[in-house]
Amino acid sequence: MELRDLAMQAATIAVEAGRHALQDQINPHDPRSTSAIGQGTQFSPGIDTRLIRYCRTKIAALDPMDGFWEEEAGNRRPGGRYWCLGHIDGPVNYVRNMAEWTLTISLFAVDEKGHASPILGIVHAPVLGLTYLAAKGQGAIRIRRTIVGDKREKIIPSTMTTLTGSVISFGMSYFPNESEKVLQIVSRMAGKPADIKRVGPVSLDLCRVADGSYDAYFEPALHSWDIPAVSAAAVVVREAKGTLWRWDGGHVRWEGSNDVVATNGLIAEDLNTYLSGR
Repeated sequence: MELRDLAMQAATIAVEAGRHALQDQINPHDPRSTSAIGQGTQFSPGIDTRLIRYCRTKIAALDPMDGFWEEEAGNRRPGGRYWCLGHIDGPVNYVRNMAEWTLTISLFAVDEKGHASPILGIVHAPVLGLTYLAAKGQGAIRIRRTIVGDKREKIIPSTMTTLTGSVISFGMSYFPNESEKVLQIVSRMAGKPADIKRVGPVSLDLCRVADGSYDAYFEPALHSWDIPAVSAAAVVVREAKGTLWRWDGGHVRWEGSNDVVATNGLIAEDLNTYLSGR
């Protein structure tokens, strides 16, 4: 199956999973219930497990490739392709009955040297009726649910050339020392952009850079448990011709933590002045 066709089929799976999650969201939840993920603690409703199981079953029936990213951590072979399925991205928003949460699916390819990179990405926001999808070399599209049916459109970043008057979004960690770092940057930046937003989740914020809603997004210390969300959105950003890097200018590492910045490609230097502390 061609990569673009595979992305469309994977998007269908994400949309169906989103229907199940949305039905669950309208039921009462206790916002005090938490579940440990990685070394952090965040809200994690019980439907997470059911959604992962559902998506795994559907993906395996569609095309199992060489397995799943996390399961094959020590066995990923050069030339292999591995699916990466995320938990609900934005679980606090989900439990609090907010609209900004997503389900994500990505596909990693491992090259001959053993380096992995995502080549297909799906980000689905059920409440907002938005699905972003992209495949390497095929561009990125956004599908919007409307009262007259689905509207499919190619997306590109904004053309804002300066930080002044821009719209910037940032992400913030659960850990105090990490959140303090980003809040200091936002404080120094205040007065330049027309607006600085904090909405989340990371996958949706990155896609909003890809479609021009935001001019840039940054977040420090995205952890290993953020990889599914970041990898799916990374394909969307890059195929839309936006940029996605670590703050130090390096490539995103798909095995650990990252300070991530995404831009329209035109205000990166201006923004980096603040991220680098100059």
